[in-house]
Amino acid sequence: MTVESTAARTPRRSAGSKAGTTGTKRTRTTAKKDAGAEPQLVQLLTPEGKRVKNAEYDKYVAGITPDELRGLYRDMVLTRRFDAEATSLQRQGELGLWASLLGQEAAQIGSGRATREDDYVFPTYREHGVAWCRGVDPANLLGMFRGVNNGGWDPNRNNFQLYTIVIGSQTLHATGYAMGVAKDGADSAVIAYFGDGASSQGDVAESFTFSAVYNAPVVFFCQNNQWAISEPTEKQSRVPIYQRAQGYGFPGVRVDGNDVLGVLAVTRWALERARGGEGPTLVEAFTYRMGAHTTSDDPTRYRGDEERQAWEAKDPILRLRRYLEASNHADEGFFEELEAESEALGKRVREAVRAMPDPDHFAIFENAYADGHALVDEERAQFAAYQASFADEGGN
Repeated sequence: MTVESTAARTPRRSAGSKAGTTGTKRTRTTAKKDAGAEPQLVQLLTPEGKRVKNAEYDKYVAGITPDELRGLYRDMVLTRRFDAEATSLQRQGELGLWASLLGQEAAQIGSGRATREDDYVFPTYREHGVAWCRGVDPANLLGMFRGVNNGGWDPNRNNFQLYTIVIGSQTLHATGYAMGVAKDGADSAVIAYFGDGASSQGDVAESFTFSAVYNAPVVFFCQNNQWAISEPTEKQSRVPIYQRAQGYGFPGVRVDGNDVLGVLAVTRWALERARGGEGPTLVEAFTYRMGAHTTSDDPTRYRGDEERQAWEAKDPILRLRRYLEASNHADEGFFEELEAESEALGKRVREAVRAMPDPDHFAIFENAYADGHALVDEERAQFAAYQASFADEGGN
């Protein structure tokens, strides 16, 4: 079961109607009761790989086949391999920065595979697994982090918007797009990704307000990986993040973000609500960032090894593998073939990045002002001198 707002259990109102006093009172009562309650977690697959029943969400994965289960496993393995290769490339100086998704594979693959082709996705800068599900070439993602393109893919080709670096702003973009979808009369949905830290941004609060008032067909998907850089979630919110939806009048649900089946089911449910005209939903995928926030971060300065070790026992890939093996849905040959495919992907990505040109170090100065600026000229000269200091005696 999930904790939902009163609005989820009452008939949908039009954007122009007013809430009655009875509904307001009931919402306040529910919120007061839930504030002191233990967070409820949707889970279909335990860390030990055992399938558990859920009366509310089982129907959303009831028809899943062994081949589809292997596909989810393949997605997670290849996404992790690509992510590891990107981290190595950054350490070798091939990329300027990288934001790893290590540990969040189930949250991204489960939600990404829940979308339809005509749905539209608004990511942050860490949704590499979702990009994989939407058919974006991993090499294009790396071109952005190398500084040789501004995204590298056509958002309308994959219905996957460019990565957003500004924290939380994509939720407003998604809400506006979803409002347009509703006005066009389409039955597609929009999904916006953000992290637990971004939930403190004003843009996120504004997007919740607009989406609720206009009944926008949008799913807000929060990957709560426990750490907003160096700040833990408990310093971001006094209540579980999913419960915030109650104050805006739409349902929220917390799902085990390391359970790919649970994430798939909950996201399918939320997207179906959106497509059916029932408005927004907040999904909190409770997961963990196993690595650093980005490659410029050192997580050992603010969290202990024991915390990571506890979450390693909940590894999303190992969890699904245990289930596949216990159910006789995959044999050793499958895992061996996937390992070979994984290595081939890493090699392809590595070669693609090393074939890319070096970024133009001075392009940033050319696009700051239309007519030039004396201070920019001074900064350009300083940077040129800095770059020249690395040259050897031969000038190379």
